[in-house]
Amino acid sequence: MKYRSVFDIIGPVMIGPSSSHTAGAARIGRVARRLFGHMPKKVTIRLYGSFAKTYKGHGTDVALVGGLLDFDTFDERIVDALSLAEKAGMEVNFIEDDSVPDHPNTARLFLEDGDNKLEVVGVSVGGGKIEMTELNGFEISLSGSQPALFVVHHDRYGAVAAVASILAKHEVNISYMEVSRKVKGDIALMIIETDQEVADDIAKEIQAQPNMLNVAVMA
Repeated sequence: MKYRSVFDIIGPVMIGPSSSHTAGAARIGRVARRLFGHMPKKVTIRLYGSFAKTYKGHGTDVALVGGLLDFDTFDERIVDALSLAEKAGMEVNFIEDDSVPDHPNTARLFLEDGDNKLEVVGVSVGGGKIEMTELNGFEISLSGSQPALFVVHHDRYGAVAAVASILAKHEVNISYMEVSRKVKGDIALMIIETDQEVADDIAKEIQAQPNMLNVAVMA
């Protein structure tokens, strides 16, 4: 593994005993929250591998919930995240899953609020770094370290070009782009990491284009 700075080795500023089990978990929860767009009413969290075995002792539970409350890794409120979530009206359930994951620090989060639902899988890869590997059944690869745009759309000719054209018009530079689909001609997912945050009005302009189903921004 290559490190770009000393902070990749010593880890981030954080609350908790473990960069992998606490800081990484908080980031997974926060990315899930931002993809969902607001605080969910109900969350079910499946924990795998070492997450499942040590999540209470290492603070993985409070870290994940703190992230879902949009707390950063160094936010002192993380230690009280479970009670704060309850007061805010967010129901959280943890399930220890004995399935063998590809990575030992893996969490699958189901977020719900009425008809709005989101399922994501996140992996804490060490030093507070994470990778989001699944979004609503689509395989993805997202670090969560850069602003990103998520576009769910009908798999039609010109959809990708329409989004890229709008970003170019607003001088938003694309650093990474991935398009995936399950079935040709059905539903597809665009993941676009950008050098700067995509403003809400740009996201709305993209949403208004033909074949667009849902657009979400992660700052």
